[in-house]
Amino acid sequence: MNKLLTPYSKGSLQLKNHLVMAPMTRSRAIDNLPNELMAAYYAQRNGAGLIITEGTAPSLNALGYARIPGIFSKEQTNAWKAITAAAHAGGSKIFLQLMHTGRIGHPANLPADAHLVGPSTIKANGEIWTDTLGNQAYPTPHPLTDKEIETVIAEHVVAARNAIEAGFDGVELHGANGYLSEQFLNPHVNNRTDQWGGSIANRTQFPIKTLQQIAAAIGPDKVGVRFSPYSTLGDLTPYDEQEVHETYSLLSKELDKIGIAYLHIGVSATIPQKTFDAIKEGFKNTIILCNGLTPATAEEALSAGFADLVAFGRSFLANPDLDKRIETGSDLNQPDYTTLYTPGPKGYTDYPTL
Repeated sequence: MNKLLTPYSKGSLQLKNHLVMAPMTRSRAIDNLPNELMAAYYAQRNGAGLIITEGTAPSLNALGYARIPGIFSKEQTNAWKAITAAAHAGGSKIFLQLMHTGRIGHPANLPADAHLVGPSTIKANGEIWTDTLGNQAYPTPHPLTDKEIETVIAEHVVAARNAIEAGFDGVELHGANGYLSEQFLNPHVNNRTDQWGGSIANRTQFPIKTLQQIAAAIGPDKVGVRFSPYSTLGDLTPYDEQEVHETYSLLSKELDKIGIAYLHIGVSATIPQKTFDAIKEGFKNTIILCNGLTPATAEEALSAGFADLVAFGRSFLANPDLDKRIETGSDLNQPDYTTLYTPGPKGYTDYPTL
C-alpha cells in the first residue's frame, strides 16, 4: 500500500493520510468574501489529510491581488465557516494560510483606505493584474515604521483568532513567494538599518515574532509556516548562498523553540542538500515538502527521510479526487492554465472525477 494513503500521526496533526492540498491562489472571492463556490471547491478536495487554503489577507493592506479572500472582518470570518465544515465533513483537517502580499500588490486591488506597504521603498519590477485597470506596474511601497510593523503582527494575531472562530484547525503563515515575510528576509528588498534589517538575526525577526505571537494566541500546535529557500519569486534578487543557508538554519531552530506544528518547504529553486539537512536537524516537528511532485516522486520523498508529509498543488487543482486516483493508479487530469485566476466555476469546480 502507498505510504501516501496511510494515516499520519505526530503531535497535533492526526491525519487520515499523508496527502496535503497545497495553498493555491484561485481568485474566486468576490469582494474578498469566501462564498458557496469556494465551499464546493474545497468540499470536492476533502480526500486530502490536510487542506491548506489559498492565501488569505489578515488585513486591508494585505489584499494585494484581485479577488483574494480576507479573514479580518466578522463577515469574512462567518463566511469561512461553510468551508471548514465542508473540509471536516470528509475527515480532512484544514489550515488557513495567512498571506500578506506586502509590496506585491496595487492600489487598484486595495480598498480605498488601504496602503501598499513593505520593509522598504524598493519596488518590485513587473506588473500585476487589476480588474479595473488591467495590468499595472508595481508601485513604490510605503516603508513600514517600527510601530506599523507591530501593528501588522497584531493584525496577524487577530486574523489567526478569527480563523479558529471560523472552525479552522490552525493557520499557516505564508513566508514564501516574495510576500511580506520573505521581503523582510531578503537583503535586496529589506535595506533597513533598525532592529528589522541588516543582520540575519534582525531580518528574521518579522516572521519569528509573528509566529511567536500567533502561537501565544491560539496555541503552537495550531500554527505552521511556509518557506521557499533560495526562491526568486516576487522579484526577489538572489543573495549569498551561505547567507540563505544560515537564514533557514536559524529559522528552523527558532521555530522549533516556539513548538509550531509544521514547517512547509516549497521548492521553487534549487535547494542544496546541506540546507535540507540543516532544516531537518533544527526543526523536530512535521515537515511538509511541496512543488512539482507526482504520486511516484512523492512516495519516494516520504521514504527519503526529509519529508513527513507531501503537498500537491496543480494535481489537486485538476483532480478533486486525487486520493482515489492515487489509490487506483489512474491517470491525472491536467490543469487548464487559462482559468487559474478567472472568476466563476470554469476551471475551478468542473474538473472531472473518476
